[in-house]
Amino acid sequence: MKLKSFALSALFALPFFTTTAHAVEVTVKIQNLTHGIHFTPFLVAAHDDTTRLFQTGTNASANLQAMAEGGNISGLSSDIQAASGLVVENPAGGLLAPGASTTTSVINTDGTNNNYLSIVAMLLPTNDGFAGLDSWKIPSEPGTYVVNINAYDAGTEANDEIVNGGGAPNTPGIPVAPGGNAGTNGTGVTTTEINTYVHIHRGALGDDDATGGKSDLDNTIHRWLNPVVRATITVSE
Repeated sequence: MKLKSFALSALFALPFFTTTAHAVEVTVKIQNLTHGIHFTPFLVAAHDDTTRLFQTGTNASANLQAMAEGGNISGLSSDIQAASGLVVENPAGGLLAPGASTTTSVINTDGTNNNYLSIVAMLLPTNDGFAGLDSWKIPSEPGTYVVNINAYDAGTEANDEIVNGGGAPNTPGIPVAPGGNAGTNGTGVTTTEINTYVHIHRGALGDDDATGGKSDLDNTIHRWLNPVVRATITVSE
């Protein structure tokens, strides 16, 4: 696990304990709920109520685009740190496979405004699809909280469903199908998108032609319905 900004023990700072400083343990479990989708390295961020990694109905930032199209979380991580937030990069130590999970445990003390939680990671294989939790308020009440996370479309690239090694911003195509189960020679599902804002992803179309057709995605493997990720967050004193 790669930790940025401060020690892991400072990831979540809970400001609602105002009279006595004490440690609070927060455990975050991230589970892949899909049948055939892998996730690029996750970014887990604690930040204040004015900071956002993404927001539906708005244009994606350049750093969100880089994450959604190629899995690059460094820009978003820097954004959080510049706003005095705290981040954990890549808690799974690589891709998170279908059905797999990763857990991060942290010890926190009160005294900052970083009491909102955001989580993002790219879906592979997609053009610009990502799982996202946007500014979830960390509860003051100890307990276990389950949050189901949807897949979003960054609105920055046409969902052509062609696996060609692309992934850089403004470069069409999908970087890779990690399961090795993509087809070849697809002609492309589309070249344009009507909705260019961040929005709920419509999912993959796919087809059953491994050496042609419109899509390089397999419609028996790479299709999904929301939610795609489950976050189980345990807060304890």
